[in-house]
Amino acid sequence: MERLTDVPENLAQPADLAQANDYDSFAEAYSAENENSLVNAYYERPAMLALAGDVAGRQVLDAGCGSGPLTAALRDLGAAVTGLDASAGMLALARQRLGDDAALHVADLSDPLPFPDGAFDDVVASLVLHYLEDWGPTLAELRRVLRPGGRLIASVEHPFVAYAFQDPRPDYFATTSYTFDWPFDGRSVPMRFWRKPLHAMTDAFTAAGFRLTSISEPQPDPAARELFPDDFHDLSTKTCFLFFVVEVPPSAYGLG
Repeated sequence: MERLTDVPENLAQPADLAQANDYDSFAEAYSAENENSLVNAYYERPAMLALAGDVAGRQVLDAGCGSGPLTAALRDLGAAVTGLDASAGMLALARQRLGDDAALHVADLSDPLPFPDGAFDDVVASLVLHYLEDWGPTLAELRRVLRPGGRLIASVEHPFVAYAFQDPRPDYFATTSYTFDWPFDGRSVPMRFWRKPLHAMTDAFTAAGFRLTSISEPQPDPAARELFPDDFHDLSTKTCFLFFVVEVPPSAYGLG
């Protein structure tokens, strides 16, 4: 599920955890704003597509596809894309975007995935891993459904940004949650993310059987300079998201 913007530090505060991350409750408004926002449309999605490269003819799982903008972009590039998201409301919007024949599944990334071993050439996980306290089970499942040589391309909240969401600062080396009320669409939406240090992220990938091939801190699309003159400079000079490309070693076939 893609996130619209960073939350200013002074907005980080306790949220109603019982209702946190309930994308069904604001799916349409979120999807509409996400479509052309600076952070998503001119930064995160272009970066994911650049890292994916030539996907023509490849089987791709969009893990946390939301309303499907990245799914659609990958499909336009010639990939056969399967979308998965925990929010039925977001998937209903993805269905409208992608058509009745699109392969879309309601599933939580904390649970076993409904796909056989080696079903995909690539998995894209756009701004979803930071919803999870423990990446281990999810990464193990994503590795399982990738063929040998397959790639996981993931974007997450930059650990340096997440570290700044509290005053006094939290223990950088600990895995801790942060909650906040996200002002959105004229109301406050309770959200909860998990932060972890950079080394814990890379360790989680390798523990799941992946080989790290790229860590990226990209720049926004230059076209955004004229469209968002007030915010472009900040986005191009400050940390925002962190991007990883990891792969299943070709010799990993059959590892459980």
